[in-house]
Amino acid sequence: MRKLLQYLLRRPILWLSEKFASRPDKEKIYDALTKLYNSIIKEPGKKGEVFSFEDFDGKFIIFSDQHKGNRNGADDFAVAEASYLAALEYYSQNNFCLVGLGDSEELWENMFWQVKKAYRDTFDIERKFLSRGAFIKIFGNHDLYWANDPLASLELENIYKQKIKVHEGAILTTTINGKPLQILCTHGHQGDANSDGNWFTKFLIARIWAPLQAYLLINPNEPSNNIYKKTVHNEIMYEWSATQKNLLLITGHTHQPVFESLTHIERLHRQRKLAETNKDEKLLAKINDEVKTYQKRFDTLNEDYSQIKPTYFNTGCCCFSDGDITGIEIENGFIRLIKWQHKTDKPSRIVLEEKLLTELM
Repeated sequence: MRKLLQYLLRRPILWLSEKFASRPDKEKIYDALTKLYNSIIKEPGKKGEVFSFEDFDGKFIIFSDQHKGNRNGADDFAVAEASYLAALEYYSQNNFCLVGLGDSEELWENMFWQVKKAYRDTFDIERKFLSRGAFIKIFGNHDLYWANDPLASLELENIYKQKIKVHEGAILTTTINGKPLQILCTHGHQGDANSDGNWFTKFLIARIWAPLQAYLLINPNEPSNNIYKKTVHNEIMYEWSATQKNLLLITGHTHQPVFESLTHIERLHRQRKLAETNKDEKLLAKINDEVKTYQKRFDTLNEDYSQIKPTYFNTGCCCFSDGDITGIEIENGFIRLIKWQHKTDKPSRIVLEEKLLTELM
């Protein structure tokens, strides 16, 4: 039956996907991010909440894009689960606030009960954060279900054994050198015509269109697996953040880590230019080796590094094919791009980039 439906529906579905494709649209993204920010500030609780650094001792770990599935061949999270569990155990023991930045559950391809059954250990450790009021859960385009299904709140309570509200975004606030600093955290699909429309559009995409494509094994080619789209999407997110005052933007969605508005590979290229200028052959050799390692994963955005403002950050994802996960960590006045990798018996934490928030200001 599936093969017959594939034969009959492949061409019309591909035509529709192309016609209504979620190409990054600068005007829509700007408008959506501005509306989200204004809503959180003016009407806290409607689309998101404002959280003070003081509430959590300034310690946050922000992960996104786990895409927890049902442990079948299409489950991208399975290989990264060990890294994620080790990371959450570390952050739980050190009293961090966990910010789940969306696409935590892959609900385009799975029913909620399938994901719950497959990842009980993961939900159990997330529940540790919730039990002390230190879990901020934000929805993305692949788990829009949490935002638009009337039974979602009951099912979330069934998973976590207590009520939890899912937000579209959150703002973290603090003061740096006497100036206010706000950090807007959201998944990053804002302005996406397929995932950021009205309630009916969201319901249609989440409960009918996406499952149909998944059943027929037809890839919608969204930004996370399209180099051009994710690069342009990150650029637009950066451009919006660069126009704001005393505001940083942290998103996920593209699966492409970004720190200080640059991908990791861009920062390596910038460091390589400096090493070349200083004729530091040892450092240059080390950077060249790293460039080879990360070139395929962290493709470039912009070569005019000197003009970039350090206002945009992207968590990357928790479902890299080698079992690594990346995230944004805030602690002791630092913001960091971190990676947890599982190359030995025990996953380990690696700091890829770090910066004092005072330096960003």
